[in-house]
Amino acid sequence: MKKAEDFSEWYNEIVEKANLTDKRYPIKGMNVWTPYGWKIMQAIDSHIRQEFDATNHQEVCFPLLIPEDQFAKEKAHIKGFDSEVFWVTHAGLNPLDVKLLLRPTSETAMYPIFALWVRSHADLPLKTYQIVNTFRYETKQTRAFIRVREIHFFESHTCHADFEDAEKQVREDFDILSILAKKWCLPYKLLKRTDWDKFPGAHYTVGIDTLLPSGRSLQLGSIHQYMENFSRPYDIKYEDEKGEHRYVHQTTFGMSERLVGAVVAVHGDDKGLVLPPDVATNQAVIVPVLAKGETEKVSKAARDLYDELKSSGIRVHLDERDVRPGVKYYDWELKGVPLRLELGKRDIEKDKVTFVRRDTGDKSLRDRKHVVKEVKDTLALIANEMLARASKEMTANTLTVDSLANLPEKMIRTGWCGEESCGHEIETKSDRNIIGTPVDGEHFSGNCVVCGKPTKTPIYLARAM
Repeated sequence: MKKAEDFSEWYNEIVEKANLTDKRYPIKGMNVWTPYGWKIMQAIDSHIRQEFDATNHQEVCFPLLIPEDQFAKEKAHIKGFDSEVFWVTHAGLNPLDVKLLLRPTSETAMYPIFALWVRSHADLPLKTYQIVNTFRYETKQTRAFIRVREIHFFESHTCHADFEDAEKQVREDFDILSILAKKWCLPYKLLKRTDWDKFPGAHYTVGIDTLLPSGRSLQLGSIHQYMENFSRPYDIKYEDEKGEHRYVHQTTFGMSERLVGAVVAVHGDDKGLVLPPDVATNQAVIVPVLAKGETEKVSKAARDLYDELKSSGIRVHLDERDVRPGVKYYDWELKGVPLRLELGKRDIEKDKVTFVRRDTGDKSLRDRKHVVKEVKDTLALIANEMLARASKEMTANTLTVDSLANLPEKMIRTGWCGEESCGHEIETKSDRNIIGTPVDGEHFSGNCVVCGKPTKTPIYLARAM
């Protein structure tokens, strides 16, 4: 199946052929992480840990089960998640006095404990994160990594003395995201959700949205400003310098295994995966091209090359399988390894190594004596060009309009006066969701696409994946 002809079928086929997950587990939407898929997820997790550790967040791990009475404390929150919750009602044969639920997200698990951890202004800011599984009953059609019922999930939770300090945290989250997205070569937009589409219980929500080749948007994650909306029901207070007790202001930042799905969808091609170098389990693969009578010589040269690259910190694999080189090329292209290094008799005689880029297919001869630098430089070039191509594609498939008639299957940008009634009419007429207004002060001068009032507020519309 070709990506341009049927993106949905192409995606399912590539995920299966590359063996990223096994969907045969007997609960729909709860899939098995296979070794190759799990290593990609672990690479992404390691990037997240690195950046959040560097900004003084502390990793924690809270229990999976949440008592119903704690979950029910924040009314908007329970209303937003009630239809998605998995309930635990029995322990063995005994009915539970208080029902338990599997966390759909962790506010209601963590915040009763935050009320014990935060006592004075000296305890602030409290900056935590965890990487755990969450559970939501996804009623739509499930899709590997994108719509599942057991979700590999990152979430940061912070507490601050006031709104301004919480806003600083939101801006820091934007900066962290910028660093991470470069590693994953993923373009995105930061879009403030409408009041009717924000996270249940939030003061405001900023969605992190990318655009898929199908023209649909994919939410990679979200950042939330809670103000005191959770600290009041959970009684999270601190004593300030004057001895007065105040409620903390809170923020959260969440992302999930959808990041794996986005990497597959945005970068993959008709041959298989195309992995960013920072995500790839193997950044380079060495394929010895054996010739009759020269087998041992070529094999030794390949092993020497492997040892040199590995000792320099490059994640490299030496493919010594007893199969034809063409089979190896096919397999590693499917797996998305960024760089293939071919080494045969002629290469050795010329003191060269053949480089083949996965993203472009470009083939070149490089000096063997400078191979470490050449590999590192090529991987950096691959990453930069992958991000540039994906960003260009997202821009090309974002269209600014002043009418909702005959909209193409793209991300749509148009004007909105800010009135909720006009917002709902925009969604109805366009048959798309308003995914938000840009948070970066994006210039716009036009009219509301419904009522015609002059506005400087652009909104983005898209069908969600």
